[in-house]
Amino acid sequence: MHAEQNELITRIGPGTACGALMRHYWQPVALLDEFDARLVPEMAHRPVKAVRVLGQDLVLFRDASGQWGLLDRDCPHRGADLAYGRHEPDGLRCPFHGWKFATDGRCLQTPAEGLAPRCATTSPAQLPVQVHAGVVFAWLGDEGSTPSALPKLDCFAAPASHSFAFKGLWRCNWLQAFEVGIDPAHASFLHRFLQDESLDGAYGRQFRGASVGEVEGERWPMTRVLREFDSPEIRHQAMASGWTRLTTLRAINDALTHVRVTNALFPYTFVIPLSESITITQMHMPVDDGNTYWYSFFTSFAGPLDKEAMRQQRLQGVSLPDYVPFKGRHNQWGFDPEEQRTRTYLGMGEQDINLHDQWACESMGPIQDRTREHLGTSDKVIMAHRRQLLQAIETVRAGGLPPMALAPEQASAITGPDTIDCIAPAHRWEAFWTEAAAAKRAGAEWLNAPATEARR
Repeated sequence: MHAEQNELITRIGPGTACGALMRHYWQPVALLDEFDARLVPEMAHRPVKAVRVLGQDLVLFRDASGQWGLLDRDCPHRGADLAYGRHEPDGLRCPFHGWKFATDGRCLQTPAEGLAPRCATTSPAQLPVQVHAGVVFAWLGDEGSTPSALPKLDCFAAPASHSFAFKGLWRCNWLQAFEVGIDPAHASFLHRFLQDESLDGAYGRQFRGASVGEVEGERWPMTRVLREFDSPEIRHQAMASGWTRLTTLRAINDALTHVRVTNALFPYTFVIPLSESITITQMHMPVDDGNTYWYSFFTSFAGPLDKEAMRQQRLQGVSLPDYVPFKGRHNQWGFDPEEQRTRTYLGMGEQDINLHDQWACESMGPIQDRTREHLGTSDKVIMAHRRQLLQAIETVRAGGLPPMALAPEQASAITGPDTIDCIAPAHRWEAFWTEAAAAKRAGAEWLNAPATEARR
């Protein structure tokens, strides 16, 4: 890749070509958990938070009626920082001169102006927001633009009882954060565990659970599959504009094949299996050119999620209120050479594979220099996504709409998508995985509520 191309696809601030592309999509900007006083006590009296999205500094707040507001962080009067504003029941007031703003951006008061109020003509830029699956989303498109619609993914359709969201900060560019998730080959190395664990402790932990299906009557954990079969066949298929299905095959013997089906949704979302009954939908929101928040949505197709257990598992690795990892370049990501020799391929912990991905992405530097790469056949999906990204940038430059910038009727047509991690008969693996995925969906009461009610 040429240096100019690398700059083009990684820089996302205002006025950049890739930034213009990104502003055609809703961006996840905060977890509802970040405003939960049980986790962040100061939110009980002041639900205000500074956020940075696509290189823009904003302030997110909620008024006493529960309405959300997302405003430019600098006050339109003389530029003071509204992240330090006084929270009031009906809005946010700048402490510099008392100007107050409602959640919709309207200026409610300019008290120092006396008989010549400026409210009618002055307000900060207000950005549309919506809440889905425990996450606040924002629209940063051009003023007057029509927001696209979010696809009807399972993570947005599931009830709160079957959905859980979490996030974490990585000190790297958005693209290298996303590319680790659409690289099926890396899991056999980066996430290799030298021993397997009891399946009893697998809840909420990726690659620790069993795959669907058996080998000679034995259920295999994904850790064993990854360790013993590290040269997969990778296939990718365009399902719709901006939606690609990834199928990774690992031949176990002449009779059985391990099948892992995941999905990539343009520009930065992937959908993967966590276990037999839980999927992960992960987005990679660019904070700025050198920082990224990943947002993970966990969706259960069986019983309700134990959200508190999953939250506590993941809070062990980050500090609140901003979900910054405890480990990073400053402490060598917790690298332990003895662990690398005896327990894991990487040597950076056995509890949370997010740390493994964090090291891979951050160790490349804030923005990876792709001119120095030597890509192989296992990188075919990454190469395809980069080509799609370059083409989408040119489409936006020409005034067109990029992939996945959806009208409501288009968004309704993109559902699911199905994922699987299974051991299938080699001669009919395609039919086997689709049947297994259909059975998983059929067992989800929240997906089949109308049929359940009809039977009742």
